[in-house]
Order: sequence, then C-alpha cells, then structure tokens
Amino acid sequence: MTEQKVRWGIVGPGGIAAQFAKDLPLVAGAELVAVGSRSRETAVAFAERYGFARVYGSYPDLAADPDVDVVYVATPHAQHLDAALLCMEAGKAVLVEKPITLDLASAARLVQAAHANNVFLMEAMWMRLNPAVRKIQELVEEGAIGWVSAIHADFGLQGPFAAEHRLRNPKLGGGALLDVGVYPINLAHLIMGSPTAVRAWAHLTPEGVDENTGVLLGWQPGAVAALTCSINGESRNAASITGTDGRIDIPPGFWAPREFTLTRSGSAPETYQFPFEGSGYQFEAAEVQRCILAGELESPLMPHTTTLEIMGLLDAIREQIGVTY
Repeated sequence: MTEQKVRWGIVGPGGIAAQFAKDLPLVAGAELVAVGSRSRETAVAFAERYGFARVYGSYPDLAADPDVDVVYVATPHAQHLDAALLCMEAGKAVLVEKPITLDLASAARLVQAAHANNVFLMEAMWMRLNPAVRKIQELVEEGAIGWVSAIHADFGLQGPFAAEHRLRNPKLGGGALLDVGVYPINLAHLIMGSPTAVRAWAHLTPEGVDENTGVLLGWQPGAVAALTCSINGESRNAASITGTDGRIDIPPGFWAPREFTLTRSGSAPETYQFPFEGSGYQFEAAEVQRCILAGELESPLMPHTTTLEIMGLLDAIREQIGVTY
C-alpha cells in the first residue's frame, strides 16, 4: 500500500456494486484495481464500464491479488460470510455490504476472523456515514430536541416481486427485513442504542420471507420507535425523531438525505442542507480509507459492536415473525 493510495477490489459486481463503483472516483486516493465475479464475462463488462484495471473469474483469484488493499463484498446476503472470510484470510481489509451476514452467529465469525487476521472489517451501513445523518446524531446528543421520546421510520419498495426474485428467496436472505428494514432499525439504534424491548409482526410470502413487517422498540424510561418495512408497496420512506423540546424530520429517502428539518419548540423550522455529488456511497469508502491509512482495524462510526448489536436485534425480530434462512 502506498502512503496515499488505497487500492480497491470488488467481488459481486451487481447493482449495489455499480452504485458504489460510480462513487469511488469521488474519494481522494481511491484506486480502482480489480473486480472478481463467478462469471469472467460479467467482471469484464463491469471493469470496462467503471474503470477497474483487472478482472478475475473467481473470488479466490481476486483475494490473492497482492495489489488489492481492501475488498468491497457486494454479493447477495447469503454469500457475504464466505466471501468476506476468504478475503480476510488472504490479508485483505473488507467492507461488507449490509446486512453483514444472515445472523448474529455468522457476523460474530467475521469479527473473530478480522481479529485473528489483524485486518480491517466494516459493515457497509452507508446511512451512518452520511453527513446529514451524522449532523442529526450530533444535534440529538447536544440536546437540540430534548429527551428523545419517539422515532418513526418506514422503508417500502413497490411490489409485487415475482416468486423467483431474490427478495422472495429465503436461500438468499430475502424479505423486507434484511434488505430495507435494516435502515429504520439502524436509525433507531443510532439515536437510542440497543432497545430493552422488541415486538414484531409480519406477513410472509408463500416462500416464507417477510413482505410487510412492523417493529416496535422500547427503551427505558419510556422512549419508543415505530418502524415498518415492506416489499409490497412503496411507503413514504421518511423518518422523524421526536423529543420533549422539538423534532427532526428527514424527508423521503431518509437513508441518504441531503437535508433535514429541525423544529425546536416555539421556534420556526430550521433546514440543514448537505449537497453532495454522487449517490452517497463515497462517505463510507472515505471512512474505510481513513481507517486503513491510520492503521485502525474498525471504524468508530460503524464499530463491530454496533454490527453485532444490530444483527442480534434482527435475529430477535426474525424469531418473532417466523422467518428462517
């Protein structure tokens, strides 16, 4: 690794990898080195489109490339564990697309592997690295809206999706919860930490994954979060954080906001704006590079403990709604 450059590889060149790759050139020092896929033809097409220097027709070949410093794992959920383990055992830092794995036990294996191999590991929950979201967290911690009493957030995709779609495939970790429900849940966790009570209900598809899910979280001494996610209808996809002295409203697309509104009790609304280029994936990539160049093995903005707490919460919700993988 050079002093300033961080050399990126990507495994799983699908839709989410394409969005990430388009934002990587916005990150100072990011060098687009290699793409790995189970289909060499797919890797070639991806590399040509986004400017990666080399292609590999297998994940092990990419992991063995000595010129790759960090690998972004963008495979389907169910393949995250094996792909990330492969890369870490080859000495690569890894950024693993959310959710990091299908369950807490697998997530813990990745954290253990990161420690065993002395490599950087971060879950790619890009919302937590968004500058507007970071400012919201700062305002809440400063007491701008007083004691937080309620959080509301929803994320719904317009369906219906065909039975063969990955979102309905339990073998691929399908369903609303792991795909889009992680955003409302991460927002609530970011503001309030781990809840003391969890209640959930869902309607399942014939395949056994959740297509419409509601989650109620509770914290002592009385704060609540009402969260929904679905793959059978597009909801407003907005969020609000209510406190005793005011409220913060995040517009539709709350997981990648460029602005939000703070309304303090008795005062006019204040709009905070954070314009940026690209889609917003560059912020997590920049944090990964900062950590790697500083010799840090995890990010303080998305630490391993947070990933494990979220995965434990997702496990508890899945148990209540009856979804297994």
